[in-house]
Amino acid sequence: MEIKGKDILVLGGWGLVGTALCRQLIVRRPRRIIISSLTQEQAESACSELSADAGDVKLEPAWGNIFVRTDFKDLSRDQILNNAENRRILAADVLEPSMSFGHFFLYDLVAKNKPDIIIDCVNSATGLAYQDVYSAGLLVQKELQNAQAGGSSSELFSEVEKLLCSLYLPQLVRHVQVLYQAMKEAGTKSYVKVGTSGTGGMGLNIPYTHSEEKPSRVLLSKTCVAGAHSLLLFIMGRTPDAPYTKEVKPATAIAWKSIEHGEILRGGEPIPLYDCPPEKAVNVERILDTQDSTACIDLNQNLKGVFIDTGENGTFSIGEFTAITTHDQMEYITPEEIAQTVIWEIEGGATGHDVVAALDASVLSSTYRAGVMRSLAIQKAKELSAEHDEEVVAFELLGPPKLSKLLYEAHLLKRVVTSLDGITAASPEELSNKVTAMILDDNRLRSRIVSIGIPILMPDGCRLLRGPVIKVPHDPRQTEFEVSSGDIDKWSRNGWVDLRVSNMQLWHDRIDELRAQAHIIDSKDTSSQFLRDATFWHPDKPIDEGELVGWLFIHEEKGRRMK
Repeated sequence: MEIKGKDILVLGGWGLVGTALCRQLIVRRPRRIIISSLTQEQAESACSELSADAGDVKLEPAWGNIFVRTDFKDLSRDQILNNAENRRILAADVLEPSMSFGHFFLYDLVAKNKPDIIIDCVNSATGLAYQDVYSAGLLVQKELQNAQAGGSSSELFSEVEKLLCSLYLPQLVRHVQVLYQAMKEAGTKSYVKVGTSGTGGMGLNIPYTHSEEKPSRVLLSKTCVAGAHSLLLFIMGRTPDAPYTKEVKPATAIAWKSIEHGEILRGGEPIPLYDCPPEKAVNVERILDTQDSTACIDLNQNLKGVFIDTGENGTFSIGEFTAITTHDQMEYITPEEIAQTVIWEIEGGATGHDVVAALDASVLSSTYRAGVMRSLAIQKAKELSAEHDEEVVAFELLGPPKLSKLLYEAHLLKRVVTSLDGITAASPEELSNKVTAMILDDNRLRSRIVSIGIPILMPDGCRLLRGPVIKVPHDPRQTEFEVSSGDIDKWSRNGWVDLRVSNMQLWHDRIDELRAQAHIIDSKDTSSQFLRDATFWHPDKPIDEGELVGWLFIHEEKGRRMK
């Protein structure tokens, strides 16, 4: 893709790789680079640092946490988690099954700027995994044990909420959902993620663990999140209306940004110096209190030294840098090399380092043999069905309930009018009357529908035939729902066999669209260009429920496979 004249959003643009990327982008003269980082200071600092070389390229700072709603974008995690209302909102944002994504900061950032290209350098796996679900879980366990022992459990509810807010996969899934919807609506053409392997390319024996465990569960969780992220990008790359999706995944340490002397920061704060003279040594024969600081003497100084700044990857001493980068340890790659690989991928170069392309090339896909045997399997199943007089078109094991609903509605129509022509030849009122009569008369058919969790809405729109389980609506928090006419329409659309005239009109419209698409194809065209032509949808053939619903999932549900 051509970079010149384009609008580009760089997420994590202040960081090590983000800065190197912006430098290389400027050389290619895009129209505008939006440099996004966590804080205002970082974003503005990056723009200032790059401005000398920018020329007519517009540099615009943007800042905030891309994993939360806009209202929370400038709050620290502690500020969110230590406020009861904020915790409730954050948990709902992550866990609610359906919602508008417009209140998320990432959505807002993409929607406002409408970038042609997004380069994502945020260390997402680290940001999510180091929320540390294990520690949050242990605190909940502690409060539960206190409550069970009859002690105080005043913190139980807040610790449970914090645990909910620390769940990795729900946060990651929501993040990708928001990103996809935002890019689709903004018309973004290309998305490149700079990912991570989680262990700098090392194995389960990695000695750099941030804890006493080896390997650290938190570190391995980072790898899990990184892997899950890659597969989510893999399927986004298989989505027809998504941008071209790529991931470059360094499997080594990344260094460096600067080499300086000064105060050493931990979590953005200086490290105070303390002393513990020998005469103040604590006795550890019986109890060790890790929080007891009475033996410590504050020196009123902060730790200083020469450090190698590797940006968001950490600040290393000379010894730490030497150890981690030596041969057979993590070793390292420079940010400029990563940036060059990303640029080449955007411009269409085959670097061999795109993880999404590698997954595409490695997975097993559908085969010629399976295609040949499909018709044999379907034919054998139909023969066996006829032999046993058992025509059951859906079990509601595959899902979603809409699949079962559509299959049974198509089956009812086949039973009363046989063919596609028969559907359009009858009026919606006539179709509604015929399928209703069949439902009333054929208790065997009716039983098979309601028993799998698919209720049947009668033509009056008020009465419902049902079994002990109803798949739609579904909410694990409740079993009773207040009903409005809009709810009935939504639930019918998503998982109820609907006998109303309005639904029969919808089937009329569907068949009209199907036949219109088929008849656009020239009947003299005998090439391999088209599959579902007028011959495929022969009007006199009995309706094939599976093929018909498959077509609906392609065109109505926009569920087409592209690879």
